Amino acid sequence: MKRVVVDHFGGPEVLKVVEEEVPRPAPGEVLVKVLAAGVSFTDSQLRAGTYLPGAPKPPFTPGYELVGVVEEVGPGCSRARVGDRVGALTVWGADAERVCVPESGAVDVPEDLDPGEVLSLLFPYMTSYQVLHRTAKVKPGETVLVHGAAGRVGVAALELGREAGLRLYGTAAANDRAKVEALGAVAIDYQNEDFLARVRQEAGGVDVVVDSLGGPISLRSFRALRPGGRLVVFGRYSTIKEGHKDWPAVFKWYAAIATVWLWDKVSPRRHVYAYHVQKYRDKATRRDGAVGGEPMNAQQFREDFAVLVELLRAGKIHPVVAEYLPLTEARHAHEMLQSSAGKGKIVLVP
Repeated sequence: MKRVVVDHFGGPEVLKVVEEEVPRPAPGEVLVKVLAAGVSFTDSQLRAGTYLPGAPKPPFTPGYELVGVVEEVGPGCSRARVGDRVGALTVWGADAERVCVPESGAVDVPEDLDPGEVLSLLFPYMTSYQVLHRTAKVKPGETVLVHGAAGRVGVAALELGREAGLRLYGTAAANDRAKVEALGAVAIDYQNEDFLARVRQEAGGVDVVVDSLGGPISLRSFRALRPGGRLVVFGRYSTIKEGHKDWPAVFKWYAAIATVWLWDKVSPRRHVYAYHVQKYRDKATRRDGAVGGEPMNAQQFREDFAVLVELLRAGKIHPVVAEYLPLTEARHAHEMLQSSAGKGKIVLVP
């Protein structure tokens, strides 16, 4: 079988495709034939070495989420059956023709749904849904500011926020204004407007900030909160420049996050929360042919995935696939990330 490998940290050029034997599932795992694997900005962070502590060191296979068919069930599994279509949040390891995933983290995927669209439910929409409903615990009528509103997670947050009855603001580039406004949000041109001044003037601040960027912008986002407001930080978009690790930006990110956590401790009326959709698997289970992670809370993940499937069927959310590419073009897929961020999901098809 084929799988993609990062043999050292760097830009898209470090991605290689290798051939090897099909892996066998360990206890508690299922072997999945991959139908579709997503390519996301998080994959580029893993590839460049800017992801959270605990992330893999080369060589490893990227790929944060997949949809596939169970081909073999390992010892100790009780839920999955050969032939089941499943989705999995893998963190890394999905960019392969076959891969072993923990049964506990897999979710049942209806066969009538497009695997490419389902990938967005597993990561961008799941992230946005859990940030809004599990972490920030939004209430109808609250005002929410979404950073990176034209990106995949941002669009998901706006669609889900509109469905939840929220008043929405979204930061984006000027040429994405119409896109953000079409999703029911007030667009703020982050390049030419001060989002802090804007939300203070128009809304007296916001109740929640959905911050997928992190770093210095989190400091200003905290100041945008009303009493009782919640800042949810879950990204570090600014730590990569032209596909490679940007060390000055990394240091600024950590310094800003340390400061905002300190502000959280001394401010009784405003709060900062970190959100992680994933957890890493135990190091003993990390091996070639097996994925590196699974959902932070498997039960909540299954419950929320079921909600997202129903929203998709009802036409209330609209995940978009920008392009399907063969697995062998993984490097090209990573090169496309910057230009395709606002166009939809890039999907690798083995």
